[in-house]
Amino acid sequence: MDTENTMEDAKNRLLDAALPHVAFDGWSDATLRAAVDDSGLAAGLAPALFPRGGIDLAVAYHKRGDRQMADNYLATDTAGLGIRQRVTLAVKLRLQGADKELVRRGSVLFGLPHHAIEGAGLIWGTADAIWTVLGDTSNDVNWYTKRTTLSAVYGSTVLYWLGDTSADNHDSWAFLDRRIENVMQFEKAKSRAKTNPLAKALMDGPLKVLERIAAPQGRQDLPGRNSN
Repeated sequence: MDTENTMEDAKNRLLDAALPHVAFDGWSDATLRAAVDDSGLAAGLAPALFPRGGIDLAVAYHKRGDRQMADNYLATDTAGLGIRQRVTLAVKLRLQGADKELVRRGSVLFGLPHHAIEGAGLIWGTADAIWTVLGDTSNDVNWYTKRTTLSAVYGSTVLYWLGDTSADNHDSWAFLDRRIENVMQFEKAKSRAKTNPLAKALMDGPLKVLERIAAPQGRQDLPGRNSN
């Protein structure tokens, strides 16, 4: 028997059993206890699979959403789409696969001061998942700037989406388009800066150190990447 797969199956069963309770009890230990009862799994498994209780349930739900986004993106015909359209598609797929109430409960949890850093790490992890499934090949400082910029776009879009009551989230997608347009304008400004004599002097002088920045060789040390 493959122990790793068995444990992963048990983890997914507990997470699935927890979801109906989140709307009432949030991402909490009470939700985890209810999930144990509903799943029929041994109670002793819960501390092993979700050692921090509700917070680990919320992390697992978020990361499941990242994986589902990647799967759905790869199953979509993106031939002929430009980078802007592909980023937009990936963000839409990520949100369309999420439950607003569960995300809202997660936003409350990760908005707490002692969980804020982990919440920011999960947003970074989503941005990384999007760029990875898009086939990003950058290996310098652009690896970081792409993910930092997309983290800001994704995070602001999530907050707008949570309060959106328009049909089919039409207003959220319009908001997303505006945020990505802002990013595109920034990228155009960066390109123009390369031809600016002052900017060129800075890149050849004080800012030349940026050329030494490389993308990480692995993912385990990154924000939003842990063993859960």
